[in-house]
Amino acid sequence: MNTDRFALRHIGPRKADLAPMLETIGVESIDQLVYETVPENIRLKQDLQLDTAMSEYEFLSHIKKLGDKNKQFRSYIGLGYNAPITPAVIQRNILENPGWYTAYTPYQAEIAQGRLEALLNFQTMITDLTGMELANASLLDESTAAAEAMTLLFSVRERAQKKDKVVKFFVDQDALPQTKELLKTRAIPLGIELVEGNPQEIDVNAGYYGILLQYPGASGNVVDYTAFAKKCQENNIRIAVSADILSLVLLEAPGHWGADVVVGTTQRFGIPLGYGGPHAAYFATREEFKRQIPGRIIGVTKDTDGKRALRMALQTREQHIKRDKATSNICTAQVLLAVMAGMYGVYHGPRGLKFIANKLHSQTATLADAVEKLGIYQTNENFFDTLSFKVDAEAVKKEALALEINFYYPDAETVQVSLNETTSLADLNDIVSAFAKAVNKDFTPITELLDSTHLGTGRQTEFMTYEVFNSYHSETELMRYIKKLERKDLALNHSMIALGSCTMKLNAAAEMLPLSNPQWGNIHPFVPVDQAQGYQEMLNKLELQLNEATGFAGTSLQPNSGAQGEFAGLMAIRAYHHSRGDHHRDICLIPSSAHGTNPASAVMAGMKVVVTKALENGNIDVDDLREKALKHKDNLSALMVTYPSTHGVYESAIKEITGIIHENGGQVYMDGANMNAQVGLTNPGNIGADVCHLNLHKTFAIPHGGGGPGVGPICVAPQLVPFLPSNPIIPTGGDQAITPISAAPYGSASVCLISYGYICMLGAEGLKRSTEYAIINANYIKERLKGSYECLYTGEKGRAAHEMIIDCRPFKEHGIEVVDIAKRLMDYGFHAPTVSFPVNGTMMIEPTESESKEEMDRFCDAMISIRKEIAECSSDNPNNVLKNSPHTLQMITSDDWELPYTRQQAAYPLEYIADNKFWPTVRRADDAYGDRNLMCTCAPMEEYM
Repeated sequence: MNTDRFALRHIGPRKADLAPMLETIGVESIDQLVYETVPENIRLKQDLQLDTAMSEYEFLSHIKKLGDKNKQFRSYIGLGYNAPITPAVIQRNILENPGWYTAYTPYQAEIAQGRLEALLNFQTMITDLTGMELANASLLDESTAAAEAMTLLFSVRERAQKKDKVVKFFVDQDALPQTKELLKTRAIPLGIELVEGNPQEIDVNAGYYGILLQYPGASGNVVDYTAFAKKCQENNIRIAVSADILSLVLLEAPGHWGADVVVGTTQRFGIPLGYGGPHAAYFATREEFKRQIPGRIIGVTKDTDGKRALRMALQTREQHIKRDKATSNICTAQVLLAVMAGMYGVYHGPRGLKFIANKLHSQTATLADAVEKLGIYQTNENFFDTLSFKVDAEAVKKEALALEINFYYPDAETVQVSLNETTSLADLNDIVSAFAKAVNKDFTPITELLDSTHLGTGRQTEFMTYEVFNSYHSETELMRYIKKLERKDLALNHSMIALGSCTMKLNAAAEMLPLSNPQWGNIHPFVPVDQAQGYQEMLNKLELQLNEATGFAGTSLQPNSGAQGEFAGLMAIRAYHHSRGDHHRDICLIPSSAHGTNPASAVMAGMKVVVTKALENGNIDVDDLREKALKHKDNLSALMVTYPSTHGVYESAIKEITGIIHENGGQVYMDGANMNAQVGLTNPGNIGADVCHLNLHKTFAIPHGGGGPGVGPICVAPQLVPFLPSNPIIPTGGDQAITPISAAPYGSASVCLISYGYICMLGAEGLKRSTEYAIINANYIKERLKGSYECLYTGEKGRAAHEMIIDCRPFKEHGIEVVDIAKRLMDYGFHAPTVSFPVNGTMMIEPTESESKEEMDRFCDAMISIRKEIAECSSDNPNNVLKNSPHTLQMITSDDWELPYTRQQAAYPLEYIADNKFWPTVRRADDAYGDRNLMCTCAPMEEYM
């Protein structure tokens, strides 16, 4: 075995496994299977043109040399990004722990209780600090969270406001520059009119439905908005506040002075800067908006035994269900980062946070005093951690750079300084030194901090009083608490997670290691590009690699989720049509089988959704598509199509389909969810698409992180390159760039290291081989399950793509639903495949290329065993092993056992389970009860029941 070849570590089946697997499938070779699976007319004629594959050792050496090109300046730029201290106990036990970073979104609540508790802690911390009633379990970044606030308030306008077409939204001129630009991206397609100005001068009678305030302002200025908020409320103007989370430890919570929505980022709660991400944003609001709040909400309910259980609440409001009626397309949260931020709150507790905030504010006050003694005017009467000085910016910049310090220079006469948790007394003196040299004056070094307050509106209310925030302040105790939660969750480090459309493959350790390196973690997203040359080289190379993999001409890495990639791609199409004078092109054709984010994204982009039919075999109805394309040819903007199809099939008519759209003036958007079945064999450009997003957290090996981070870059054909998104501080995008999609120039830049490593270590041959094995593994499972489960859709030669859908609807005659199979799989040690998508009552199975034959055999054995159990069930008697699943350790060890099957049948139905048993910690969570009795914080137990 060639130990230098990373592909041999990444791909699961061994060389000796291939022949028996192919025999089971019924083919003689990989080439034959590919021939029978992938239509010949879309196959690539040559291999991908990529650099020779690196070994793991070569890649780690290479990435260290690249990292050395990033300059480790001290950055006091602020603008929503501040250098934090990541507690080592959190870095080691969460960020670097596959038990946390390889788990999936907690849709199967019974095997995700640890993550759900960590997220409930996060929500509780956010509601307490913001003074709001309800928070979600994280959004993508501060600017997109502010945009979600704007659209939520737009959707909840009162009937009279909607009737009178009240569409104006006021934006604080002191809002973050990236937020102001991103609001434009979201506002224009929806017909929202943005008005920027000074909130103190707003005419409340001018017909606004809402307002965004920055608190403290981007300049650092703190304003007491109590009287202003009352005036807005009297005039039916709802208030969104974008707030610095650490400042809320000392400043009065916006919810206590009248805010309707509070958003922001938790980056400074222990999350590395990472050149812009990933970071967990927060979104908190009033309970009256619980049906409109975007993203995921963790709620408390009870299980079958009446025991406390957690699950994702109110899912009927999500885009998966509401589709084109959804108010948001949010699909990815930032779970891993929210867990880290929540644990930062748990570790420090309210007293620790007060110490950090008070020290930081004292340092800021001390710095203001020292610089003002140099004769430099500081404009903020009240502030938390950011100062704005009137001085020759170029002179200060020259001296600061000589000291390897970055400030923010909004104009030629202003220098902003934002201090952070890492700032020391020595740092303060270096900062003062830069100003002193700029004005040619001496200064007296600072030796102690001033005890003075410049907040203006101090916090009057307690926060984070719950036990969890006041119990784990030693490293020993926090380490044990983190481990306690980890043991409740099933992740990829335990067993295969065969989720169709989600591609839960290996997240190799060599790909992950650079994330812990300060060379990559400590870079502010707005540093001058010459200080981030390592990042620039890596990101530029990754863009070229993705161009090659997709057959396209340009890439933007900015979208920080797949759904945001959809929106970005559609906005690029919209801009393309507008550049040609075709402002009327606003019809988006979407197949009925599409993922719910597709229609939601189209509506966000200002398009009108027209649904096209699917045939009985799951393929797009080409005749119906042609009819609707012709009907709307004068206004056709785009088609959104997933390839291979959502049904796990390579549709041979795909080139005909894309040709129909182009003939009628539209562009083709390909959803990249199933790209794992394309890389090296075909590509979006080859099938006739014009733009696609890629889920780097699927195909390109970024971990799912328990539900996020996700990364969804878009790759585009030549005609769309000019419209790739921009950033107001660091130039990105094309020469006719659309406004930003995300806050940071390159989105979640730090995790792009993972995909870069994945491509560098696999190379062209390894990438192609990975796709081939994804197809082999899926078809192997399909054949092994034959006779027990019917595969709902196949290609023309009877093959699946990289995933398949099995039909569980016939089992209703035994009283068994697909959810019962999902829960029973937990007893066998497996996370269920994707349930009831895209067809209700089915399971979509995707093993990926990383799973071994042994693991797939265990999964198939479990599924076949469950099928035999189903045969013994009766709709007349629900007291059976499936309906009662999952079985907890508490059940199995109880003195009472009155069930009509044995404990062994319940917990150890197959021999392999005893070797590595996973115990769900709760029985089935009661979703309906939890939604009727919504509780989304760490309130005392008696309040739940």
